[in-house]
Amino acid sequence: MTVSEAVRPIHSPRPEEPDGELIRAAIDGDRRAVGSLLALLRPIVFRYCAGRLGGTTRGISSADDCAQEVLMAVLLALPRYNYRDDSFLPYVFGIASHKVADVRRNLARDPSAPVPDPEPDQDGPWNPTFEEVEKADRSRRMSRLFKFLSAKQRDVLVLRVILGFSAEETAVALGMASAGAVRVTQHRALNELRRVLREDPGFADGLALF
Repeated sequence: MTVSEAVRPIHSPRPEEPDGELIRAAIDGDRRAVGSLLALLRPIVFRYCAGRLGGTTRGISSADDCAQEVLMAVLLALPRYNYRDDSFLPYVFGIASHKVADVRRNLARDPSAPVPDPEPDQDGPWNPTFEEVEKADRSRRMSRLFKFLSAKQRDVLVLRVILGFSAEETAVALGMASAGAVRVTQHRALNELRRVLREDPGFADGLALF
């Protein structure tokens, strides 16, 4: 056993996460297991993509498309996937990270690409409330702040802050050596964001960094 294996946290899947039995059944081609696995992964993957791409209408639309591509990639890869304990979520997040990077490149190349308007509800046209507009503005600024971080730092903050993972769960999901490594990465990421906010106070309005 290596030192990193010795300190690696023991992970018990949350109720909303796939367990080893379901993953193995899906790999073996059980259609019901495949459907259940993708259903469990979809909200996790979508929230990850949305956290990385921002909370604007454009970001949410892109996150939904991105999540679909991630799930399709997982589906196609399942028959060839060699399952090991605690290896599946890091694998999925690895795919998601690459897909998010692809989406970011595409958005940068064509920032004017149209995004569908929100669907109207039964009461008439979509009219955002002040709170919804304010939340979208905060999400835009947070997305801009994330550009100052490394990919690993962004992933840690998304999982810890947006998805609410513990340090131990984040270590498992990202394939990091220990919960301590997660906390160090999170600490450095927050310090970097605080530095940016000190240099440009305009970013800070309405944003809280814990």
